[in-house]
Amino acid sequence: MRILILTLGSRGDVQPYVALGAALRARGHNVIVSTGQGFEAMIEAQGLTAAPLSDNVREMIQTPEIQAALRTFSGKIRAWRASKGLFRRQLDEMWAVAQEVRPDIILYHHPKGLAAQHIAEALQIIAVPTALIPAYIPTGAFPSPGLPFGDLGRFGNRMSHKAVVGLMHRLLSGQVGRWRSERLGLAEKGPRDLFGGYHPAGKAVPRLHGFSRHLVPAAEDWGSREKVTGYWFSEPATGWQPPPALSRFLEAGPPPVYVGFGSMPGKDAGPLTQNVIDALRAVGKRGVLATGWGGLTDSSSNEHVCFLESAPHDWLFPRCAAVVHHGGAGTTHEGLRWGRPSVICPVFGDQPFWGQRVAATGAGPPPLPQKRLTAATLSEALKATEAPEMRRRAAETGEALRAEPGAAGAAAEVDAMIESWAD
Repeated sequence: MRILILTLGSRGDVQPYVALGAALRARGHNVIVSTGQGFEAMIEAQGLTAAPLSDNVREMIQTPEIQAALRTFSGKIRAWRASKGLFRRQLDEMWAVAQEVRPDIILYHHPKGLAAQHIAEALQIIAVPTALIPAYIPTGAFPSPGLPFGDLGRFGNRMSHKAVVGLMHRLLSGQVGRWRSERLGLAEKGPRDLFGGYHPAGKAVPRLHGFSRHLVPAAEDWGSREKVTGYWFSEPATGWQPPPALSRFLEAGPPPVYVGFGSMPGKDAGPLTQNVIDALRAVGKRGVLATGWGGLTDSSSNEHVCFLESAPHDWLFPRCAAVVHHGGAGTTHEGLRWGRPSVICPVFGDQPFWGQRVAATGAGPPPLPQKRLTAATLSEALKATEAPEMRRRAAETGEALRAEPGAAGAAAEVDAMIESWAD
């Protein structure tokens, strides 16, 4: 089968889909991954074909408009109004890629690749929806990750999901409808379920969920259509060689604490970095600080702190005592995968949700929002990671995550779908 994977975003939005693509390729499929620029080497290293879109997310996220959108509600409104032309261009580019690739099946990351179900309708092929966060199927088990609330009770939780899904439909349906009509030649009123997928014969399409049941409580009110496989981890890096300075630092003392905020650029990166260094010093810990996309700023490395731009998490985290990060879905699962206590410092979106889930498992302290991060608050959180019970729970959670089927299981689900549709 010729399978097109559509996703868009930062590394955390792309890497799990590359892992899924590699698992599908191992089962004999021809896999094309279409996403923003900057990930071609990662995709092609797995024997997959890259079909890049014109967006460069790293450059976009550094703009003042996007940085404001990450931190304020008014910034989000302004960014949304300014993004309408960008959204239409993304839809057009995804359509162009699909016409060139001519896939048999599209796997799409919802909502980043929601053009897929409409493209599948135009081409009369199958579109399979996937997600990395549990935000698009209403449930009473937990609140929507898109809202900054704790547990609201079964009724409130379900309503929170419906509110987010309804708002998404309201914001997108008009633009998507015009695009369907003008570009695809379809009826302007498309399917109401943006997470519904598409089958030319009208058959129900299963939905793949790439997160852990051990981190997100089981949603007993979900039906058999929902396939929760565990996170789609890449195979651990074997050929990656660390910079000499990092090797020397790791060999010179006990396992350090990892601190990094991934694709979250820092408005006040200098003071934030100093707070992190002061917190590590206060608890007598060494630290590896990843500057990432600007969340931390590089000052001089010394015997207590080593700075680096990035390193494969699956190589570095097993060599650390604990991890401190922003709480993206990928980094959260990766830290727990290796049984390390995690301090989540969320900025926006689903990050507070993952921080709450880590705390609920006992594998980390309560989330520490980045806007409240000081040397004092972070040092208290780091002290908590030394508790024997927290370290035991982190180790148990890691063992459970590693046992899940993950990307290989998701690829097997795709083959099971193909086989069932052939009957």
